Amino acid sequence: MSKLKSKILVVDDNAGIRSALKILLPMRFEEVELIASPKELMSTMQRFKPDVVLLDMNFDTDINTGNEGLFWLSELKREFKELEVVLFTAYADIALAVEGMKRGAFDFVVKPWDNVKLLSVLEQACNKRKPKAEPMETPSLMVWSESPNMTELHRMVEKIAPTDATVLITGENGTGKDVLANEIHRLSKRSGKSMVSVDIGSITGTLFESELFGHVKGSFTDAHADHVGKFELANGTTLFLDEIGNIPLNLQAKLLRVLQNRSVTRVGDTKSIPIDIRLICATNMDLAKMVREGQFREDLYYRINTVTLQLPPLRERTDEIAPLANLFLERFAEKYHREVKSIDDEAVRLLQRCQWKGNIRELQNCIEKAVILSEGERIQAKDLQINPVDLEDYVESSANQESLENAEEKVIRAAMKKYNGNLSLVAKSLNISRPTLYNRLKKYGI
Repeated sequence: MSKLKSKILVVDDNAGIRSALKILLPMRFEEVELIASPKELMSTMQRFKPDVVLLDMNFDTDINTGNEGLFWLSELKREFKELEVVLFTAYADIALAVEGMKRGAFDFVVKPWDNVKLLSVLEQACNKRKPKAEPMETPSLMVWSESPNMTELHRMVEKIAPTDATVLITGENGTGKDVLANEIHRLSKRSGKSMVSVDIGSITGTLFESELFGHVKGSFTDAHADHVGKFELANGTTLFLDEIGNIPLNLQAKLLRVLQNRSVTRVGDTKSIPIDIRLICATNMDLAKMVREGQFREDLYYRINTVTLQLPPLRERTDEIAPLANLFLERFAEKYHREVKSIDDEAVRLLQRCQWKGNIRELQNCIEKAVILSEGERIQAKDLQINPVDLEDYVESSANQESLENAEEKVIRAAMKKYNGNLSLVAKSLNISRPTLYNRLKKYGI
C-alpha cells in the first residue's frame, strides 16, 4: 500500500509510545514527527506544518487551566483552524475525549490502541475535505406530534407565519424556542433572507445599544469603525430576540422606542434609519409576573406579544422523542464520521421513559455522546448512559416500576461489562455516586 502524502505530528510524553509510533506511522504516512512535550508544540507546528496532530490528553506540565489535552486542543484550533486533531487517551479520559470532540477534535483513539484503527482514523483525518459552505437557512428540526397542545400550536403557527405579527414564544429552557422561531420564519414571506438572531442574555448592558442599534466611528473609546446593529441587519427579514426577559429595565425604553418608531439611530449619530422587520421574541421567564413586580415594562410587554405561543416541555411531547433522536443521530454520525445508522428499540423505550429536565437540548447531548461512544451501527441502551435516577423519578410509584427496574439492571450490567467492573468508571458513566452504585449492585445481585 502506497504512503499518503501527509504529515503527522505526535505529541506524547511516553517514550515507549513514541518509539512504537515511530515504527508504525511511517509505514503509512510520508512524514512523521514526534515530540515529548506540548511546550514544543507551537514552534513545531510553524516549522513542520502537519496535516494531523495526534495529541495525548495528559502531560506533566504547569498548565492550570484544566485538562492539558483540552487546553492544547483549544490552542491548536485557535491558531490553525483547518488543522485536524486526533486525541490519544486512556480509558479513564473518555469523558474528556468526548468533550474534546465537541470542541473540534476529529476523533479519539483509546490506549492501548489497535494499529489498524489508529491508522484508519489518522487516514480519515488526513483525507477530510474542507467543510462545504452551509446553506443560507438551516433546515427546520421542528417535529410536530399529535398531542392536543402541539396540534393546536401547529395550527397557530401555520396561521400567523405568513403575517408580520409580532410573536412571543414562551417555554422552559431547551424546549426548542429558537427552532420554532426558525419555523415561523421559514413559513413567512420573509424567508428569502436569513433570520437574524440575538441572544439578549449574552449582551452586556454597556454594549446593548451598540449591538442592537449600531454605532459610528469615534462614538466611544473602542469604536474604531462604523458598526451595523442587528436591527439594520434584519431589515427586510425576521429579527429573533432570544431571552428577551434579560433586558435591563433601564434599556427597555430604548428598545420600545425603536419598535414604536420602526427606525434606529446608531450610537453617536443623529440620523434616523428606517427599518422593516418582523419581530419574534422568546423567554423562559414569566413576563406577566415581571410586569406586576415592576421588572418589565408593561408597554413593552404588550408591544412584543401580539401573539403568544407556549411551547410545551419535551416530557409532554413523548411521541416526538424518537423522531428527534433519529434526526440528531443522523447529524452527529456525519459530524463525527461514525457508521451509526439507527437506534435499538430498547434504547428508544429508555429514551421515552426519561423526564428530560433539560428538554430537547438534553436529548441532543445524550444522542451526541451515544454516537461518539457507540461501537456498532445501532445505538443500544448501554450507549445512552442515562442516569437511572431520572428514570425512577419519571415513573415513581407507577405500574411500570417492574419494567423500569429491568431496564435499570440492564444498563448497570452493560456498564459493568464495558468498564470491566471498575466501579469508579461505572459510577461516573452512569452519573451516580459510588454508594448509590453499591446499593444498585446489591439490589440486583450483580
